[in-house]
Amino acid sequence: MSGVSDKGVTVGDQPRGFWAAAAAEPGRIAVIDPAGERWTAGVVSSRANRLVHALRARGLAEGDPVATLLPNRVEVFQTLMAVHQAGWNYVPLNSNLTAAELSYILADSGAKALVADQRFATEAAAAADQAGVPEPGRLSVGAIRGFTALDDALADQPDRTPGHRVAGQFMQYTSGTTGRPKAVQRELPSFDPETWVSVFSGNLLRYDIEPGGDAVHLVTSPMYHMAPLSFGYFSAHFEHPVVLMDKWDAELALQLIERHRVTDVHMVPTQLHRLMQLPAEVRSRYDVSSLRQVIHAAAPCPIDLKRRLFEWLGPVIYEFYGATEGGGTLAMPQDWLSHPGTVGRPWPGAGVKVLDDSGQDVPPGTVGTVYLKLMGGDFRYKGDPDKTTASRQGDYFTVGDMGELDEDGFLYLRDRKIDMIISGGVNIYPAEVEAALLSHAAVGDAAVFGIPDDEWGEQVKAVVEPAAGYDASPALADELLAHCTGVLARYKCPRSIDFTDAMPRDPNGKLYKRRLRDPYWDGRGHDI
Repeated sequence: MSGVSDKGVTVGDQPRGFWAAAAAEPGRIAVIDPAGERWTAGVVSSRANRLVHALRARGLAEGDPVATLLPNRVEVFQTLMAVHQAGWNYVPLNSNLTAAELSYILADSGAKALVADQRFATEAAAAADQAGVPEPGRLSVGAIRGFTALDDALADQPDRTPGHRVAGQFMQYTSGTTGRPKAVQRELPSFDPETWVSVFSGNLLRYDIEPGGDAVHLVTSPMYHMAPLSFGYFSAHFEHPVVLMDKWDAELALQLIERHRVTDVHMVPTQLHRLMQLPAEVRSRYDVSSLRQVIHAAAPCPIDLKRRLFEWLGPVIYEFYGATEGGGTLAMPQDWLSHPGTVGRPWPGAGVKVLDDSGQDVPPGTVGTVYLKLMGGDFRYKGDPDKTTASRQGDYFTVGDMGELDEDGFLYLRDRKIDMIISGGVNIYPAEVEAALLSHAAVGDAAVFGIPDDEWGEQVKAVVEPAAGYDASPALADELLAHCTGVLARYKCPRSIDFTDAMPRDPNGKLYKRRLRDPYWDGRGHDI
């Protein structure tokens, strides 16, 4: 449907963009930070304008990269709203990285400015020094050695709308599985910020989320990851209040949903699993009936977990598959209920192919490498033309995922090619084994990977983080192995299970599996 609401927002069409909306309604709540402080659109817009003036005065020119090392707080939005009306590139930095890793990204991107929080003062100062970030471009929230306090930098700047407004761009660094991270780099758009917002507003429209209205978005993961960054950012352009969590806590998420009548939220399967591990009496304590869209991605979601989520929340769960590089598929609630396990079909304008190692299409029901159609403009991996070329098949690209299409065109992911286990010449997909383990009540988290086997080449190893109330023991290992043999073919079952107190995951749920796998392959020359 389309029409104009009483706020002047075009509903069911395109958003007018944060900047115009803030000028029209400066008192509207735009961001609610983790401490509960409410920030109006007028204040966020004013500080964004001041930041444009401040950075231009400090030497930044169109096309320059602006990096951030920030937790989920209002300054993320202020910086984004500045970058994307001044023609800069936005480079979000993972706060879990070391100073050396941060320095590499700052130097590789050519960052001319870094906005950092004092929580990361030691790493920010060291990385900025090592990378040679110009001192005038070093701004801090709080006190950091060698940085100018952001408030001081903005104090003498006007809050008027900057002149020569031009759309900016994201420059996201992919984490990769080997070697240094690479920037997914695109050309700057050749149009104004409002047009840019309209072009990319489909990020939310495809999930039945419309501009204006009573929608409220909850950010549960760090905004240095592209998915939570994108959903939070475009929600602000849709004039939806954005509620920020500083770090993930399952019960706190339910509290915030109830308190702020949250309508849409993006999560990763690990977070969904943590929600379902809460005792039923805890989940029932909170009113989550306001939810209209629970959107997830980032890893395959076990079918059993997804079914239980539908039973609890109703038909509000949307799943997408995509990449920082572009393209993707979407499973609407009814799509998944009629095709359990699917990550959906291509969203409008997108495309998906499954190809064999020679680049030929494989028949439905056959596992191959998943390729997605380029969208949002062409990209390149900065400084790595070989990786750029290797990822392409015509106007399609791959990030190395394995999957299959069914007769109806629905895509089912199997695993990352690099994670696939080959035992006795047979392909085994760890995600399937992990899903089987996670269906047991005693399993809080699980990782499955291949380890050396002199006879079979590789054997299946599982590492399990016990759920609350369960202790690691040989008896529990035996129980889990027996559970696997009841739901999986024997050749897929782990040969052994180790236990860990906590999986090496980042706050967004990404599992650093190589930290678990590396010790078994040391000295074997295995490319991981």
